[in-house]
Amino acid sequence: MKQILVFLSICLGINFVSAQNLPDNPDPGKCYVKCITKDEFSEVQETLQVYPAYTTLEVVPATYRTVTEEVLVKEASKKFVYVPAQYETIEVPYISKEGRDDVSIIPASFGSDTRTFEIHPKTSGWEYKQLDECDSPNKEDCVAACFVEYPAQFVDLSFTTLAKDASTTSMAVGAQNATYRKRVVKTPARMEEIAIPAEYATIKRQVVDTPASTRSVTVPARQETVTRTVLSKKGGITSWEEIDCKLLNATPLPIFYETASARLTPASKKVIDERLLPILNDKPVNIEIMSHTDARGNDSYNMSLSQQRANAVVNYLVSKGISRSRLSAKGYGETRLVNRCSNGVACSDNEHQRNRRTEFRVLNN
Repeated sequence: MKQILVFLSICLGINFVSAQNLPDNPDPGKCYVKCITKDEFSEVQETLQVYPAYTTLEVVPATYRTVTEEVLVKEASKKFVYVPAQYETIEVPYISKEGRDDVSIIPASFGSDTRTFEIHPKTSGWEYKQLDECDSPNKEDCVAACFVEYPAQFVDLSFTTLAKDASTTSMAVGAQNATYRKRVVKTPARMEEIAIPAEYATIKRQVVDTPASTRSVTVPARQETVTRTVLSKKGGITSWEEIDCKLLNATPLPIFYETASARLTPASKKVIDERLLPILNDKPVNIEIMSHTDARGNDSYNMSLSQQRANAVVNYLVSKGISRSRLSAKGYGETRLVNRCSNGVACSDNEHQRNRRTEFRVLNN
């Protein structure tokens, strides 16, 4: 069916190809999509006074300071305390097992070699691809021209070689040492005289430090900031951009989420920085983010969770300076499983893992 569509695209779209100014000498493995620049907007903030400044009076209460006096409540004395002897533990070394020589066998080792034969030569040519899920009413917008190169085919013949024959080696095993613990007197027993200090109590008394008074307080005016959006750059410019053919289809991203969460981990953000940002910064193309779940759990919840996860990727790209108008997020829940693991089917964790995926593709405007 795909071959019939390509043939019809070649026969019926000759004028379309020439009208789009496709390159005469395209690179193998490249496709071309039509890009229409979007309108660019910026936000302008204005500050308005919504309540005037005014003055109020308030009472400042009197303040007090505390006067303290110390009185003797218990006289000083002394006591005698018996201090017992203190011990320390020392380690005494001895040989628990004498050393010896062990003999070990080194087995033979082998290597490998291969020879390569060409069984089919390299070929190339133009192919036209009908893009999936294209919403444009103009079918010409749903066609991408690809110059495809098929590599030569080779077969390898391998064989085994002897690298080194078996041998023996001796190894000295050292003696094993051990220790036992012995307690010895560190300081002998003695009597200590300890002075018991006198005890004092504090008497506190409060006196007026400053009398009561009044003071004026200025209440500042209240302001609110109003934000409005203005057109900063008009879009509508059309151009054809060269893009890798594989980016026109759903391309998996190694993005992993915590259970029942749409929060991006630092590792997932690094994948987005390395895989998606270079494409968006290098070409004025649009990208669709597609998120999927496995079949476990409620169907409507999985649909909502997949949409939240796709939105999280778009929001992160916007925080990196990418215009939201160039991005779209779509959650498919469990509607596009890649294996048999639908509702009620017993599957392993690894099989469910294949369905929990996030993908992206370049859109043809």
